Amino acid sequence: MGSTRMIDIAVNFTDSMFRGIYNGKQYHVADIPAVLSRAWSAGVDRIIVTGGSLEESKEALAIAETDARLFCTVGVHPTRCKEFDDSGDPEKHFEALISLAKAGVEKGKVVAIGECGLDYDRLSFCPSEIQKKYFEKQFELAWAMKLPMFLHMRAAAEDFCHILEQNNHRFCSGVAHSFTGSAEDRDKLLSFNNLFIGVNGCSLKTAENLDVVKGIPVERMMIETDSPYCEIKNTHAGISYVKSLWPSKKKDKYDPDSTVKGRNEPCLVRQVLEVVAGCKGIADVDQLSKMIYHNTCRVFFPHDLDSAADALLAGGNDTI
Repeated sequence: MGSTRMIDIAVNFTDSMFRGIYNGKQYHVADIPAVLSRAWSAGVDRIIVTGGSLEESKEALAIAETDARLFCTVGVHPTRCKEFDDSGDPEKHFEALISLAKAGVEKGKVVAIGECGLDYDRLSFCPSEIQKKYFEKQFELAWAMKLPMFLHMRAAAEDFCHILEQNNHRFCSGVAHSFTGSAEDRDKLLSFNNLFIGVNGCSLKTAENLDVVKGIPVERMMIETDSPYCEIKNTHAGISYVKSLWPSKKKDKYDPDSTVKGRNEPCLVRQVLEVVAGCKGIADVDQLSKMIYHNTCRVFFPHDLDSAADALLAGGNDTI
């Protein structure tokens, strides 16, 4: 894989597919170690495990503690924000999130607050008013913890950007992950100079998607898989730029040395990098990976910026 180094900023290791369970049925053994082994071999050297509820954030932290290269987020996804009110004591629920975030920061594992934001595609799970209320509330958490935010925006650009604007003083930096919006949405996000945009397979489905991604400056971009979802499929516009392939088997023919067909995983973040390079006309994939790696460290691992990468970047910015 050359000298490519990558950080996958979004992996849902709490999902049952990584325990071998699909739609409630067990097909194979839990296999996070095998998945991680492929990721490290592919040039991934850090992964951020996503938390989307209080309980899931606890689980994400427990998973992050199993390997020095794993980190996590703590927060509540917009579609799950009813859990604050359903708990019977929203303030106590919020305090539990703060306690968990504090414990995770002390362990050097929690690197962001989230996944939080707005999702108007799935209002059946949680009404917009409740989403907005608790999106705003989580800025308090980020400010209290002095952590960046891991953000979700789906079909809600106007309200999302308005809330971001209102809370910009409590927001040091962050990423709008799994971006699938329009060129107009992209430009709204880029108007916040402390906000980055996370790109995965769902960002690269159509020719229009690729045009939008082409307009995201490399210095404002991060890459992710959002696995086990958002794989790059053969029907996607970006597939023509994919160079790295792994053997795959169906879940009922499970093989620990192969990926599972239809289940995305962190090693495949390499394909996201390749499609970004392809659609932007960048020949030097390693140099692109260094810039994106640097962006990610700036936000989530500020104490750990690689001085060698900085030196290389100083000489290589003009090539991208």
